[in-house]
This record gives sequence, C-alpha cells and structure tokens, in this order.
Amino acid sequence: MTGQPSRPPHPRGGLYYEDFAVGALVAHRLTRTVTQMDNMLFSNMTLNPQPLHIDAHFCAHETEWGRPLMNSLFTLGLMIGISVNDLTLGTTIANLGMTDVRFPSPLFEGDTIRVTTEVAGKRPSRSRPDAGIVDFIHRAYRQDDVLVAECRRQAFMRRRSAAAGDG
Repeated sequence: MTGQPSRPPHPRGGLYYEDFAVGALVAHRLTRTVTQMDNMLFSNMTLNPQPLHIDAHFCAHETEWGRPLMNSLFTLGLMIGISVNDLTLGTTIANLGMTDVRFPSPLFEGDTIRVTTEVAGKRPSRSRPDAGIVDFIHRAYRQDDVLVAECRRQAFMRRRSAAAGDG
C-alpha cells in the first residue's frame, strides 16, 4: 500500500483504522484461478440451480457465452476475501455493507483473478470511540486485465488506540 503504516499492524496482519490513508491503492498479493468445482460447490451450497453456472450443455447451446459463467456471488466473496490478508485480518469488527456492486465482464472457469483495493474514505464512529468506518472500493481483474467485479464496502474497523490495552 502506498504510505505503509509507521506502526506495526495487528499481530494477525490487519491494519487499524488510523493506518488507512484515503486515496491509497493496494495491489493484493494473492491471486486465484477459479475452477468448475468452485462454481459447482458454491452454487449448490447456496441452492442456486441456475444452469448458467452449473450446466455446460445448456451454456454451450442456449447462451451467448458458450460455457458456464462463474457465480457472481462467489466472485464477490472471493474478491473481498483476497483483500483480507493485506488489510483487515484481525482488525475488522464487522462489515457494514456492500454497495455499488457491478460485474462488467464475465468470469469463466479457468480464469485467474487479481484484486486491488482503494481506500475511498474513512470517518471515526459516532457511537464507539474504539472504532471507525473505512470505505473500500474493491476491483477484480481477469488475467487479461479486464475488470470483472467491483464493489464499495464499508468496514467497521478497530482503532489502534483501543488496541493499546490489549494483551
């Protein structure tokens, strides 16, 4: 991240509210190739029988894509999950919401995604002095640098000052 925090992160690696600089851009270290098994398991675990995700014959004969699309909610979860190690591991109190979710291009089995996160804003919590709210914009790209997913996420984050007394 541009402008790394001057103080150490949480023992698990997450950054505290004070460590985030508005405008900072993080290119996450982890990447992931998505598979047919990912698509099948996620679609079945969420009781989503959409043939667009789980039926190769249907996709080959009845869709413009000709092959299964990755389940968009899997893509959303993976995109946010990839960001956790670099940003929020051990320092998130809760996710407050995800908005402006878009899937501008398809993601297919066998594609590899990489993720970036922009710190879009932050403010101290009005109700809890030990916390603040950070707005992230997560973006996922295929191996050919095409944007496949984007969302804005509001995270309720621990403040470093509250952690000082932690043992």
